[in-house]
Amino acid sequence: MIIRLSLAALLLSGTAALAAPQQALPTQVAVASPTTAPVATQARRLQLRPEISLARDLVTFGDLIPALTGDAAATAAFRAPGLGETGTIQVARVVDAARAAGIIRDAAELEGRGFAQVVVTRTARRVTASDLEAAVKAGLQERFGVDARIFALAIDGGAPAVAVEPELTGEVAIVDLSFDARSRRLQARLTVPGSTALRLKPLRISGQLVETVEVVVPKRQIARGETLGKDDVVVERRPRDGQGSEIISDVRAAIDKVARRALLAGVPLRGSDVQREEIVGKGDLVTIVYEAKGLLITLRGRSNEAGAMGDVVSVTNPQSKRVLQGTVSGPGRVSVQPSLNGRIASAQ
Repeated sequence: MIIRLSLAALLLSGTAALAAPQQALPTQVAVASPTTAPVATQARRLQLRPEISLARDLVTFGDLIPALTGDAAATAAFRAPGLGETGTIQVARVVDAARAAGIIRDAAELEGRGFAQVVVTRTARRVTASDLEAAVKAGLQERFGVDARIFALAIDGGAPAVAVEPELTGEVAIVDLSFDARSRRLQARLTVPGSTALRLKPLRISGQLVETVEVVVPKRQIARGETLGKDDVVVERRPRDGQGSEIISDVRAAIDKVARRALLAGVPLRGSDVQREEIVGKGDLVTIVYEAKGLLITLRGRSNEAGAMGDVVSVTNPQSKRVLQGTVSGPGRVSVQPSLNGRIASAQ
């Protein structure tokens, strides 16, 4: 789109714009005759957009008033917010700018549908902490031969908020990098190829590589008593310091386990957070099964302990009051082996 610049918009810029730095600011513009913009008639009221999202640094009258076409639509009206930022333009200022540019003759010709300001968002691509870490690790490998896969990058002061032009899809690249192998501290200057924003304001970070370990973390909030499935957890690398000895590092130690308390998404799991699913409860009536070569005896008993599949629990024969040791072999089922209890006659 060719954006035309009007002398009227220049007259509207200045102190009013500087008073509100978060608003979309009027642009300084060149010369174009107001007669190039068609004048709205009393029979047609132009509608303002309440919200605008755009990728360029100028807001045109066509962005503000969708019914406009041609030169009027391409005429620049205001300066857009910075990359990734949102600002506002008061409707009264839009009316004044449109009238000065010859878009309308009277404020009544432009309808704001009850809203007092137009919200303008400048689209951008956000550069994340993961993007920065990946670029630094690649630079360390290429320039210093450092395999940083088992390390995390701790950026001094936290990862900066970085926004670049939305059309840029290239990876973050290292411009300069220094590294002290003994302290593992580094300094880097980074960019996204083709970014004017980063060329005008270079991105510099400093930080340190910290050793990491694999931990299992929930991908979502898990309620107490809920069984964790393979899609509920993921393995991530986290800084080793402060993790403790109970941290679960093998996903197999979490899957099919029951949460003993409410678990938060992203918080590393500890061994005390989960337990095997109990299929026999303390005090439950169970079927006691004695099976030997050529012999199968079942009788009712009561479990003295709760247990998951494979746990050894004690059960009581309510008739003889004898206590047996058995293995939980199914829901409400405890299998008794001769090696644990001697002759089966002792249970009767």
